[in-house]
Amino acid sequence: MNQQQLTNKALELLQNLIATPSYSSEEDETAAHIEDWFEAFDIPFERADNNIWAFNKYFEDGKPLLLLNSHHDTVKPNSAYTRDPFKADIIDGKLFGLGSNDAGGCLVSLLALFTYYYDKKDLNYNLVMVASAEEESSGANGLNSVLPKLPHIDVAIVGEPTLMNLAIAEKGLVVFDGVVNGTPSHAAHPNDDNSIYKTIKALEWFRDYKFEKVSEVLGEVKMTVTQINAGTQHNVVPAKTELVIDVRVNDKYSNQEVWDTIAEKAPCEVTPRSLRLNSSSIPIEHELVQAGIALGRTTYGSPTLSDQAVLSCPSLKLGPGDSTRSHSANEFIYVEEIKEGIAIYIQLLKKIL
Repeated sequence: MNQQQLTNKALELLQNLIATPSYSSEEDETAAHIEDWFEAFDIPFERADNNIWAFNKYFEDGKPLLLLNSHHDTVKPNSAYTRDPFKADIIDGKLFGLGSNDAGGCLVSLLALFTYYYDKKDLNYNLVMVASAEEESSGANGLNSVLPKLPHIDVAIVGEPTLMNLAIAEKGLVVFDGVVNGTPSHAAHPNDDNSIYKTIKALEWFRDYKFEKVSEVLGEVKMTVTQINAGTQHNVVPAKTELVIDVRVNDKYSNQEVWDTIAEKAPCEVTPRSLRLNSSSIPIEHELVQAGIALGRTTYGSPTLSDQAVLSCPSLKLGPGDSTRSHSANEFIYVEEIKEGIAIYIQLLKKIL
């Protein structure tokens, strides 16, 4: 099947995916559509939970393995939608629908890419395509659950909307629960150990503290207090005030190093919810990046999290669509973006395969 036919099939699949609700951990029906794709092209595949993967036909031991990955789960539509989020209409060149941009367009484009090279012989890389679940929720049954079932992966392309530019690094994420302890009392009596007042010092610390190492690609580590909670009634000084802190970690630190620093220096107790979502990157000298640059694509650092966070290999975030449309009302992707995405993906791999 030629590139144009694959593109048409990819658009058809994307419309089917949009029309099928696939919230994180509820992707069984979209997984069935992806199975239909592989069956239509006589490509053997495997499935675990709602993750589906397949290898190229002429897989050869000893060759490096290139992972192609994107997800088929979505967030829930927000209240600002004015369209049916599951109606996959094409209007003025825009394909509307929940998950069209994040990350359905990327997924179907990578499926087209994988299918294009599936039965090619004498490739420099083995290929594995993984359509993964639970990306939006960083769930336990997503890409991370598939990785132990795969051979060693040497490099990856993760499909997320980047306008087909090269995100060569991505910030990691740690969410911390913070606690400022004080002395509970009746509000009518003096109390110099009010946890709410003591929280001011903690808020100022998180606002003002700067990690020393600044990344050329990702900039500074960014800490943001996003939630605060204290008290049960008006006349009781609470024993503690609770904070939630969102920390975006650059590629100069591991999540463990960031926790160690905050635990030592912050004027409150902190506990990380998880340390597994580390920053990721790929050297600009890598042949995959250089192939993209040769095609006129620009490089940048991405502030948003993806399944790159669970990979231990060099990884490149690259895909059709625009990240600013992700999780927005009346989400859409341009049809031309998908056509261009498939074409660029194919040209990119042609330079290294």
